[in-house]
Amino acid sequence: MKPQPISRERLAEAYARARMHLLAQRTPEGFWVGALASSSLSTATAVCALTLVDRRRYAALIDGGARWLLERQADDGGWGDTVKSFSNISTTMLCRAALTLSKEAGAAPPDQINKSLRHAEEYLERVAGGRDPGTLAQAIRARYGKDRTFSVPILLCSALAGLIDWSEAPPLPFELACFPASAYKWLNLPVVSYALPALITLGILQHTKTKLRIPLVRQLRQAAIPRALRKLESIQPANGGFLEATPLVSFVTMSMAGAGRAGHPVVQRAVQFLEGAARPDGSWPIDTNLSTWVTTLSVNALTDAGENLGDNTGAVRRWLLDQQYRETHPFTSAAPGGWGWSPLPGAVPDADDTSGALLALRNLGVTAESSGAAKAGVSWLLDLQNRDGGWPTFCRGWGHLPFDRSSADISAHALRALAAWKYAFHSSSFVTVEEREAYTRKMEGAIGRGLKFLGHAQRPDGAWIPLWFGNQHAPDDENPIYGTTRVLTAYRALNLLETEAARRGLQWLIRAQCDDGGWGGAPQTPSSVEETALAVDALLGCGEVAGSKESIERGIRWLVERVEDGGFIEASPIGFYFAKLWYFEQLYPVIFITGALGRALHGDD
Repeated sequence: MKPQPISRERLAEAYARARMHLLAQRTPEGFWVGALASSSLSTATAVCALTLVDRRRYAALIDGGARWLLERQADDGGWGDTVKSFSNISTTMLCRAALTLSKEAGAAPPDQINKSLRHAEEYLERVAGGRDPGTLAQAIRARYGKDRTFSVPILLCSALAGLIDWSEAPPLPFELACFPASAYKWLNLPVVSYALPALITLGILQHTKTKLRIPLVRQLRQAAIPRALRKLESIQPANGGFLEATPLVSFVTMSMAGAGRAGHPVVQRAVQFLEGAARPDGSWPIDTNLSTWVTTLSVNALTDAGENLGDNTGAVRRWLLDQQYRETHPFTSAAPGGWGWSPLPGAVPDADDTSGALLALRNLGVTAESSGAAKAGVSWLLDLQNRDGGWPTFCRGWGHLPFDRSSADISAHALRALAAWKYAFHSSSFVTVEEREAYTRKMEGAIGRGLKFLGHAQRPDGAWIPLWFGNQHAPDDENPIYGTTRVLTAYRALNLLETEAARRGLQWLIRAQCDDGGWGGAPQTPSSVEETALAVDALLGCGEVAGSKESIERGIRWLVERVEDGGFIEASPIGFYFAKLWYFEQLYPVIFITGALGRALHGDD
């Protein structure tokens, strides 16, 4: 028997509850901070770093981290990135190194650590095909391929713990950091654009621990160290937290300590960051917070739901305007005009957060000040667009590694932001006729190239694959549901849902629905609040697509039931960097379900 649609009363009650929960998470100043999951990966790297810097001085933090890791080891002997993540070889190798070093430092009960390490080695033997150092190192290298952004740090961390040989880690050319930042995209660096601190410090560590056969080359590299370290100092944020990311800060710290430079000012500031980032339970999160990102997501979800922030509008607008970068960023040399994911010093401007901020400013109402910020933000996005028509995360034109290439989800977000302000500029009294014509011409050209990129990026089955978000239940840890919904919302914003690409995407999304009415990261994967809410939101307003009405009704029912049973606040692990690193954010399910139910309630379909 076909289930009846959810009544409007139940829908309204569910929406009101989700909305109330989201609004209750605001700070007194009117923005959102969120809460990132504690991370086994982050905790392990922080324990290693502090142990190598000064095991006595930081004994309490080391002991707390080691005990937290011992309590979170999975039944299979491994560790996942979060307490909800599947075990993986990378995090297990790091936890093994952390417990080995902490045992030597006298942290936690040694018999408990020994038992844990035996269990971990059994897991590693199963997944790698052996537990000898060479086999484990090869498994790590195979996991990441040509990209050394994570493989080298994991291997060198294991070497610092005496678990593998130094020669197992591919070398990193730290001396390339001495070149001007404008040259990086031509140097074919073996790490992604944001990992320059790791390139410098891990490269110096490896250089210190290994002997080159050619003395002259070694002398030249040795001579480059002071300049590379000056570069490192120049890009370290004031609070010591590179990208606000515990793993990156920890890899820098342990590398410097391992190379005999524990007293360097970079290490001192980095350790201060790690001390401040530690949680009372002994763990560390993957990043400090995503405050700017979750604030823009919240504003945009509430606006999609037909809400007006009322008296809070001006305060949120002012706060977002304050987060815009107004000077060239020292880390990535990004021009002024963009936004990062957090107001904290370690964040850097990127395409996704800039697009979200531009959309939020448009949704909060056009003013003279927001129009000025939008012109700078739009120009920043236009300058970031790659030759292929898509948008990368941080730096234009790198493209040598997957993380720096154009991606469907980020490109779709940029297109939505450009479309929103193109329409706003048309009717704004804060933009001159000359500016309006110039911006319109540039934005229309960029949008056309972006749509061509999305057309090329679409899979034969109609789906799109994102860069930033994965799903641990899906094949290859990908998340075509997320990617497809993000692209479809861009087509909707541009009034292009009647195009062939959009129709194929919509039909794929409908076919991907689970039997229970929800969506997971891919067909036949467990339904989650995040993916189901995004799918319902994308389908609302899609027009007459075969099966869309029934699909929407089933999806809304699934979401309403999650609100009624309290499951709407349960966040799911969501991966970035091709799902090689996992986290979850407590606000994601609440934000996404509020937007979807609100859109459904207000008849956007």
